[in-house]
Amino acid sequence: MSVALFRVDERLIHGQVVVGWARRLGVARIVVVDDDVAESPVERQIYVSGLPAGIRASFWTERTAVERLPALMDSDEAAFVLTQDLATMWRLAEAGVPIAEINVGGLHAATGRRRVLPYVCLGRDDELHIRRLEDAGVRVEARDVPSSEPVRLVER
Repeated sequence: MSVALFRVDERLIHGQVVVGWARRLGVARIVVVDDDVAESPVERQIYVSGLPAGIRASFWTERTAVERLPALMDSDEAAFVLTQDLATMWRLAEAGVPIAEINVGGLHAATGRRRVLPYVCLGRDDELHIRRLEDAGVRVEARDVPSSEPVRLVER
């Protein structure tokens, strides 16, 4: 499988993702799955501007991701998949994308969310998606940087 990581991070592409994860995993591509970003040339350009040489980005709608991820996962290309929320990951898994594990790296404080870790705040919908994913056999862990220990979120 060439997708090295499925990650949820509200900030999408930023320094921690590029330096901490992409370089460490040796990926050549980050696939952002977000309908709004995929349809916004301005947002795509902002995210691409922070990428170092050797790492490229693709911006897919959820529908495109459901269609293309199986082929990417069967390819030799090293990549990782990034979404802004757990709901998107749930919809990908529900549509048949074979996700084994999800890394939650950044869900920040907002109305209706409670802090479970310094970098993860969960609302009721987030907790529901975690339970659904876990029930479907997808391991959901929080881990902000590669050097930190993973924390299971189903128990939180």
